[in-house]
Amino acid sequence: MFARVIYRTVAVLMLVPWSLPAMAEPLTIVELSSPALRCVFATNRHCNLNGTASFAAIPIPGIAGSAVLHALTFPADPDSPAAGLTGYEFRLDLTQATAGPTKVCVTQLTLDVGPLSKLPYTGRADQFDVFVINTRATGFVGLASADRAGPAITFVFAQPVCPDAGSDKGESSYFFGFAAAEAPREAGARVKLDSGETFQAAVRAPAP
Repeated sequence: MFARVIYRTVAVLMLVPWSLPAMAEPLTIVELSSPALRCVFATNRHCNLNGTASFAAIPIPGIAGSAVLHALTFPADPDSPAAGLTGYEFRLDLTQATAGPTKVCVTQLTLDVGPLSKLPYTGRADQFDVFVINTRATGFVGLASADRAGPAITFVFAQPVCPDAGSDKGESSYFFGFAAAEAPREAGARVKLDSGETFQAAVRAPAP
């Protein structure tokens, strides 16, 4: 009887369509300078890039001024290490925003994108999923982590990115991003606050 019950239970379970949540996969991150990044995508003498810039307002409630998500996309030169790919850069900018009665800061940014392409951003054999352009400047925040679960990549900032509040100046993230084979298209980014609220902002990203 016991064995028969187990058998029937398994049979029923096999008929149920399971939809398990995607497991988060940590992505590899490297910090580098802007010239080093450009030379992965460009082959001209000064590694100049021909990119398309865009920006979108982030509707964070209770702040004065503007909170902005910057994006830059640039196709790689045919003979570069990133040949056939497009580079994507993003920057969260709260330097022109002022906190209201309740200070709110941004803790993470999530994008739904297609497959990323690892590249040797350091010029050596090691390849990485995500780059951060670290200028060691005051008021700029890097990444603590980047994780992928299905099409969603969540970038967690090393510390909350906050608006101006009294003696504390408004902050910005460093430019960070990745390379992908898919061309840019209009998409939505999810910006999460330290309050737990999430807001949408437009962005150009590779199709999932």
